Amino acid sequence: MTTRIYNTSVGSIVPLEVGSHVKMYTCGITPYDAAHLGHAAVYLTFDILQRRLRDQGVSTQCVRNVTDVDDDILRKARELNCHYLDLAASEMAKFDRDMNALGLIPASSEPRATSAISEILTMVDSLMRSGHAYLSDGYVYFDVTTSSGLGAIGHYSMDEMLTFAAERGGNPSDKRKRHPLDFVLWQPSLDDEPAWDSLWGPGRPGWHIECSALVRRELGDTIDIHGGGSDLIFPHHECEAMQSEAVTGLPFSRYWMHVGMVRLDGVKMSKSLGNLVFVGDLVEKWDPSVVRLAIVRHHYRSSWDWRDSDLSEAQELLDRWRRAGAGDAALTEARAALDDDLNVATAVEAIDSEARRGRGVSSAAELLGLSMVAS
Repeated sequence: MTTRIYNTSVGSIVPLEVGSHVKMYTCGITPYDAAHLGHAAVYLTFDILQRRLRDQGVSTQCVRNVTDVDDDILRKARELNCHYLDLAASEMAKFDRDMNALGLIPASSEPRATSAISEILTMVDSLMRSGHAYLSDGYVYFDVTTSSGLGAIGHYSMDEMLTFAAERGGNPSDKRKRHPLDFVLWQPSLDDEPAWDSLWGPGRPGWHIECSALVRRELGDTIDIHGGGSDLIFPHHECEAMQSEAVTGLPFSRYWMHVGMVRLDGVKMSKSLGNLVFVGDLVEKWDPSVVRLAIVRHHYRSSWDWRDSDLSEAQELLDRWRRAGAGDAALTEARAALDDDLNVATAVEAIDSEARRGRGVSSAAELLGLSMVAS
C-alpha cells in the first residue's frame, strides 16, 4: 500500500511519492525552557513517519534545528542574567535527554542557528540584490509583494494572516515596513544582544531566515518534507518558503506536514502561557514507552486535550501487549494504518485486538517505537 499523508499546501491527503532517500526538516525548539508535550507530539509524529518509511526500505535524513538566537531566548537570558548560549546549552541537554527517553530516532543533524550566520548573510544579500528585500532604518525586510507564495501553504485570508502575524511575532504595525506582512531578515541588535557584522550594519538574523539557511546548508535547495506544529504554518513556514524560493528559483518543500496543538484545560500549551506539562517530569514517574503511547494515540493532525488518565490507559494497553509476547500479529494492519496518514489510533486498536487474543504483537508495537521491555 502506498503511504499517504495530508499535505497542508494542497489541503488533502495525497500519496507520498518519494525516492529511496527522504530528506525532511522539522522546526526544533528555542531552548529557553524544557520540552513539553506539544514539542513531543511534533517530534514523535516525524519519528513514526521515519519508522514506517524505513520499514519500507527507504532511508531517511531528518534535520531538526535549534533556534539558539531570537527574541525569546535573549529575553529569557536577560531575565536570568546569564549568557544566551549557556542557557541554550543547558536546555538542549535536557531536551536531548527527554527525547532519548521517548525513544526518538536521533536527528541526522541538529544544527544551531548561530552556526549559519555566513549562510544567512549570503541569502539576505541575494534577496537584496534581486529586489526581494529592502533596508529601512537599519532593518532588512522581505517584500512579500514580490512573491507569489504569500498564502500558498495555509491558504489563510489576509485578515487571518494579519492576526497570526500579530500573535506570533510578525509585528504588522511596524511603521518601517512597506507592507504589514513584510518580515525581518536582519535587524540591529540591542546593546546587550549578540551582534554580527553585515553589509547593513551590526545585528542579528530574523527568525525565518535562520531555518531557510539551515535547510539549504544541510539538505539542499529542495527537500521532500517540511513540518512542525500547525502554529508555524503562518508566518514561519510561509516566510521560509517565500524567501528560499526567491533565492533559488526552486520549490522549497514538496510536502508540508503539520501537527495539531496539545491543550491543557482547553487552552493550547505554550511557554508564554505557562500551562505546560513537561516530558521530563512524566518520564521520571512513568515508563517512557507509556508516555510515548499516551501521546501518539491521538491523530497527529488533531488538536487534543491532555488528561492524566491518558497515562493509565496507555499503561494498561502496553502491559497487555507485553504479556502477549513476541510475534507479528497485527503488523500488516499497523502498516496499513500508518500508510493512511499516520493513523496510529487505528494501529493501536488492531494491536490491542490481537493482544487480547493472546497473539504476540511485538513487531507491530515496535513499529510505533514502543519498547516491549518494561523500564
